[in-house]
Amino acid sequence: MIVDRRLLPHLDWPLLGALIALSLISLATIYSVTWDFRLDQPGREFWTQVYALPIAFVALIVCLAIDYRSLTQRSLWIYAALVLALVYVSFFGVVRGGSRRWIPVGSFSLQPSEFARIALALVLAMFYGESRRSARAMGELLAGAAIFAVPGFLILKQPDLGTAAIGLLPVFVGVVYLAGLRMRWIWIALLALILLSPVIWRYALQDYQKDRIMTFIDPSQDARGKGYQQIQAKVTVGSGGLFGKGWHHGTQSQLEFLPEHTTDFVFAVFSEEWGLIGVLLLLALYIFIVGRGLWIASNARDTYSRLLAGSISMAFFVYVMVNGGMITGLLPVVGVPLPLISYGGTSAVSLFAGFGVLMSIHSHRRLLPR
Repeated sequence: MIVDRRLLPHLDWPLLGALIALSLISLATIYSVTWDFRLDQPGREFWTQVYALPIAFVALIVCLAIDYRSLTQRSLWIYAALVLALVYVSFFGVVRGGSRRWIPVGSFSLQPSEFARIALALVLAMFYGESRRSARAMGELLAGAAIFAVPGFLILKQPDLGTAAIGLLPVFVGVVYLAGLRMRWIWIALLALILLSPVIWRYALQDYQKDRIMTFIDPSQDARGKGYQQIQAKVTVGSGGLFGKGWHHGTQSQLEFLPEHTTDFVFAVFSEEWGLIGVLLLLALYIFIVGRGLWIASNARDTYSRLLAGSISMAFFVYVMVNGGMITGLLPVVGVPLPLISYGGTSAVSLFAGFGVLMSIHSHRRLLPR
C-alpha cells in the first residue's frame, strides 16, 4: 500500500509550522517590495507566489502521504524524467537573461532544474542505501559521481552554475559522506580543485562568472556597473539597523535601488524592513528547520532514509548559507535565491516536495515495527 492513513497522528507539526511561517514571511516581503503606488496594489510576482504556494502544499501532502520506501522503486524513473526534461529545456526552453532554463506551461513557466535536488537525492540514496554500497570504494564513488554529473552538466549548459554547484553538489557530497566517504578523498578533491583553479579559470568559467569573482574581491572597481548589486545589497542590509524601518517602509527596496529584490536579494529587503532582530528570528527559523531535518536523519530506521533525509537537509542548509554570504559580501554573487522566501513558484513547489519526503520519513518511522 503506497498511502497509509495512520500518518496524521505522527505528522511533524513543528516542522510544518516552521515551513508555513516562512511562506507567510515570503508573501509579506514580496507584497511589500512589489507594491505599486500608482495602481495601489502589489505586483505580478506577489500573485504568482500566492497561486504557487497552494500547489506547493499539495506537493508536500502528496510526498508526505506516499511511503518513502515506495520511492526507492521509482527513483530511477524520477531521475530519468528529470534528465529528459533537462534535455528538452536545452533545445526548446525559454531564454531569459541569456539562460535557457524554463518550459512554458500556460501563463506560467516551469524550471526543471529546481527538481534536480530531490531527484538526485532519491536516486543516490537508493544507489548507496538499498544496495548496501559504500562510498569508500573508488568504483562506487565514481558511479555516484557519474549519476550526479549527468544533470549537473545539463544544468551547467543552460547556463546555471548556481543550481549545479549549490543545488546539486551538496546533495552528492551529503549522500556519499553519509555512505562512508573517507575524509582524505574530500581533502584530495579540494587540493585538486586548488591546483586546477588556473585551468578552470582559463577554460571552464565564462566571462560573466569571472566578472562576478573579480567583483566579489573588490566591488568598488566598478561601483556603478558590475559591483552595484553587491554594494547596494550591503547598504540595504545595513540601513535596517537594529529594529528595521518597518514593513512596507524600506527605502532602498521601495525606490528600487536594489536590483533583483524579489529573488536573489530578497534577504536584503527583509533585513531593511525588520532589522537585526528580524534577521535573527528568521535565521532561528532556518536553524530549526535544518536541525529538525538532521534529527530526522539521525533517527532514521534504515540507511536509505538516513541518506535521503541527510542530503535534503544539507542541500537546504547550503542554499541558506550561500544566499546569506552572497548578500553580506562574504561570497560572490552566484544567483542563488533564499529558500522559501524568494519569489519563485517552481522553487517553492520543489522545496515543499522535498520536505514532504522528509516528513514522510519521520511519520513512517513511527509506523514501522521495531
